[in-house]
Amino acid sequence: MAGVKRRSVLAGAALSGAVVGAGAAAPPALAVPDWHPEALPAPITPRDPRYASLLRGDNHRFVGSPDKVWLPESTAQVVAAVNQALATGRRPVVRSGGHCWEDFTTAPDARVLIDLSQLDSVGFDRHRRAFAIEPGATLGQAYDVLFKRWGVAFPGGDCPDVGVGGHIPGGGYGPLSRRYGTVSDHLLGLEVVVVDRSGRARAVVATRDSRDPNRDLWWAYTGAGGGNIGIATRYWLRSPGAQGWDPAGLLPKAPSSFRVGTLIWAWDMLNEESFTRIIRNHGRWYEQNSSPDSPYANLASWFVVPHKSRGALVLAAMMDESTPGAERLMTAHLRELNAGTGVEPVVQRQDIQPWLYWMTYPGGGKWGDRETRRYKAKSAYLRKRYSDRQVSTMYRYLTSPTYANPNALVLLLSYGGQVSAVAPDATATAQRDSVVKMICGAAWREPVEDETHLKWVRELYRDIYADTGGVPVPNDVNDGAYINYADVDLADPAWNTSGVPWHQLYYKGNYARLQQVKKRWDPLNVFRHGLSIQLP
Repeated sequence: MAGVKRRSVLAGAALSGAVVGAGAAAPPALAVPDWHPEALPAPITPRDPRYASLLRGDNHRFVGSPDKVWLPESTAQVVAAVNQALATGRRPVVRSGGHCWEDFTTAPDARVLIDLSQLDSVGFDRHRRAFAIEPGATLGQAYDVLFKRWGVAFPGGDCPDVGVGGHIPGGGYGPLSRRYGTVSDHLLGLEVVVVDRSGRARAVVATRDSRDPNRDLWWAYTGAGGGNIGIATRYWLRSPGAQGWDPAGLLPKAPSSFRVGTLIWAWDMLNEESFTRIIRNHGRWYEQNSSPDSPYANLASWFVVPHKSRGALVLAAMMDESTPGAERLMTAHLRELNAGTGVEPVVQRQDIQPWLYWMTYPGGGKWGDRETRRYKAKSAYLRKRYSDRQVSTMYRYLTSPTYANPNALVLLLSYGGQVSAVAPDATATAQRDSVVKMICGAAWREPVEDETHLKWVRELYRDIYADTGGVPVPNDVNDGAYINYADVDLADPAWNTSGVPWHQLYYKGNYARLQQVKKRWDPLNVFRHGLSIQLP
């Protein structure tokens, strides 16, 4: 069985889903065939020359030392790897793209790493009438296949080397989210390896069908984040309400091209007043233009506000070029962002970029460069723009003469639009009426610099949210943080003095329900990490 591929293992599962696509009864849980020892390839251990290359992910601050690394090629092999780990008393952890911001897959007690990078197929499952994507596929791979074969897309991020396996269960968002919602809004179902109360692993299928007895597991995977309950080995995507059997009509049509508007302000031309006006304009614009029916629901942007040593602030706004009046809308948007600043941007232009090129350009979303890969970052949801006090705090940190790091920044990302058309408890993604997401962070190269940069990031975030205990406590302005941008400081009373627990910041009112799902599907708490859902 060593050569058995996933397609044969899942044939029965795919057929069982045919009735769901037709609107009949929900599918039963998937029964994985009995595995034999030879079905699982030999693990990679410290003596293997491949071992060193598998110890760290995107953030070089964290390097693991597992006893074994498994590279499964099928669901049956994932089941076998989990059972083997548990039988030998070792805690398994799972990794897909390796972009976790914390040490969730490299912690000292993580003795078995299950690396899903070899599970990377992207295709169409005609029985489920849905697109099937394995967790080891990257966003770039998925976009490439879906666009070239069917002209469709899902509203995920524009960091092409992020793994689908971790992106989807955290909710997932990107340049198309204001138009089409989160990625999880298009999640039809998934296959998950779970461990029951007896300590044995098995695989089940869970869908959004209201008659599916496993629906609660599907719900948890629409915003709980990865590594919490089990190991997802396949996702099925189909937009709610999509009809027919033609794949081209079952996910959103991808744009042919983006109209990209760019504004660049040189730091040397700014003072605190003009800086404040730019940030205020940006926040106010999103407050006023983020309803699902806004003519600007097709426009998304990222705004890089780096330390002054970087030289310039860069905003890129993107809009489907086929949007009626796209050039006029983009021109008005750029004009409003610079209104009243008294400063002329050094660059102000509009370009047309092929959509697939924009979404899959290598290196997108990277912290630093190949060598500068140690980083710390934090996140927040904004329901309204930052106050002038908060902007003044940003300005003080970003212009500090005692801290000069061109890879330190505040990043403001578009949100809202169709995201807010979904109820906060319909999926596990609770933040549904925010208009902007914020990231602040820094990247650096040398371990001896850790303390300096960690201090800067932590204190910047703490001081921005000084009025709410150093964290974005949900209120009429803040709405907590994004679990895919994991930050263990939110669970540390030294940095979170609000009295509001970390899980309230990430999950709000959905946490108690997530705990019940955890109790049902991971009663032994096998799958856990520094911010994992706790058993009730």
